[in-house]
Amino acid sequence: MKSIFLIFLFPIFCLAQNDLLDEIDSDSIGAQYVTAAFKGLKIVNFESTKLVAKKELTFIVAHRFGSVENGFDSFFGLDDAVTRLNFVYGLTDAINIGVSRSSFQKIYETSFKYRLLRQAENGSPFTIVGFNAFLINTALDKANLPLLKFKHRLGYTAQLLISRKIDTNFSIELAPTFFHDNYVMVDAQNNSQFALGLGGRYKLGKRWSLNADYGLHLNRASNSPFKNPLSIGLDLETGGHVFQMHFTNAQGMNTNSFLGQGSGDWFDGEFYFGFNLSRVF
Repeated sequence: MKSIFLIFLFPIFCLAQNDLLDEIDSDSIGAQYVTAAFKGLKIVNFESTKLVAKKELTFIVAHRFGSVENGFDSFFGLDDAVTRLNFVYGLTDAINIGVSRSSFQKIYETSFKYRLLRQAENGSPFTIVGFNAFLINTALDKANLPLLKFKHRLGYTAQLLISRKIDTNFSIELAPTFFHDNYVMVDAQNNSQFALGLGGRYKLGKRWSLNADYGLHLNRASNSPFKNPLSIGLDLETGGHVFQMHFTNAQGMNTNSFLGQGSGDWFDGEFYFGFNLSRVF
């Protein structure tokens, strides 16, 4: 199973090495790169093509309250909140590493994000970034799953993030995604899953923007209770940090969680208020 995953990733790593070398070469001829397609490391739930700069450390606190449908019974979700703490470090301007812990299923995750291609005024029309993650779900309980082994706690993610800044105000992104969970809640669900993400950002003012993203699951089991994640919100940039406020129908914040286990239904009022707050050191 692991060998299949490595085979899937091998061409991405090869492309990463070649394109990063090409990018160094293009720097030498004064390419004018397009900047600030996205201000946050995430659009809402999906990773954006933005990376942390070399030798910078970014700390992200992500919070999702419970569903607002229960009103004052749960104080509009305040009583059922989950939190994710994420540290991302720039090894170079084009390569980031990250570690995080989420209270949703007590997930620990390591991630690797790397730029393959960069949008330029007289060059590439797109920025392309690779994202890979490895996670451990520590909330699985052997009392309820007597056959549980450590390998069942593991999950993997591989994404290509393809963005284009259309003009000063508008940017879009496409995110073909593969993710694999060694344990799935629905027996009929294939452990290896595929999705297509679509997101965008529209600048409303000097510091404000409207952000949205949607994930189309491509091989969800027909009897699955989970839904495709749809999220919309606002970004506020204030000096050294970006504050993102949004509504989403997926409470989990890791890629495997919000794509594979988003349980809310917008039409039934099952959605969550949340925010991402990042600080650069």
